Amino acid sequence: MTRDYSQFFSSPLDTQKPSLSPLQALGWQPHFAQQVSTEEMAATPPVRITAVHRSALHAAGGGFETTLPPRPDATVGDWLMLDRALPQNSRLLERASLIRRRAPGTGRQDQLIAANIDTGFAVTSCNQDFNTARLERYLALMLEAQITPVIVLTKADLTDDPQAYVQAARAISDRAEVVALDARGGDVQTALAPWCKPGRTVAFLGSSGVGKSTLANALLGTSAIATQEIREDDAKGRHTTTHRELHAAPNGCLILDTPGMRELQLTGAADGISSLFANITDRAAGCRFSNCRHDSEPGCAVLQAVEQGEIEQAQLDRWRKLMAEDAFNSASLAERRARGKAFGKMVRGAKKIKEKRR
Repeated sequence: MTRDYSQFFSSPLDTQKPSLSPLQALGWQPHFAQQVSTEEMAATPPVRITAVHRSALHAAGGGFETTLPPRPDATVGDWLMLDRALPQNSRLLERASLIRRRAPGTGRQDQLIAANIDTGFAVTSCNQDFNTARLERYLALMLEAQITPVIVLTKADLTDDPQAYVQAARAISDRAEVVALDARGGDVQTALAPWCKPGRTVAFLGSSGVGKSTLANALLGTSAIATQEIREDDAKGRHTTTHRELHAAPNGCLILDTPGMRELQLTGAADGISSLFANITDRAAGCRFSNCRHDSEPGCAVLQAVEQGEIEQAQLDRWRKLMAEDAFNSASLAERRARGKAFGKMVRGAKKIKEKRR
């Protein structure tokens, strides 16, 4: 079924929305304009992928919409120069940002989540869902992509001490603003207004049941996105959003609602992790050895900071885990196979030596 994306390029829906060109209403920015010539714009008009389904991509351009065949190198939010005759040959423009993770399962392929996002809202609830380690993953993901990170705490109205959650969230990183609210209340638009501006694209990321779709509906002023209640016994939710899709808010902001992610394995996010754990990164510069692993090496400035109570041991443990995970997931398939072969050769050699000694 073809969706109606006319809201992306229709006239302003209210008096507070500034006049945007059809492409600007879709998030077109100088970063993309600099990559194309006037001739290419005329021959192959730019379109933005607004929804990703298994069998097709939906896209919208300057006053029109279209359906494209799926392609593994493109995701929601991407810009393509549309080749009408051969859509599969449409050129993918260089992204301003990209959210990706290691695909769930036993493989090590990357999964593209969304492209060209300006602000990412890491959404969690003021209940059992709140998890520092998980929030760190989302923030590292966004910092790596150079996306503005914001932590949004929902269900603040259902806890006796929401300020405790706010303080815990703020302690994670000074790179992310923290907002606590009631997703069903009337203050969502006001609370998120600094980031939800005309022509900007925002994304809600988080587990199922934390209120991502409810927040998106509040910004849209509709109930277009389905929502479900969480289970009362463990505060966990069920997947409601089944695909990634951009929605246009009345003020001209573009909103991406994403399915809840039970598993978020980082890949290619070393810089984001270093930025998130800036206190560890800064201290590491004072270590005696440049390749210090901050484990048991002499002259380790990080371990010294732990002993002095300036860095928490738990934070250092989480940093180690994320760095090791990212390094493993970021290694190419060829590198992993080479390591596997080398390990296998070492094992076989050890067995031969053992057999000779018998």
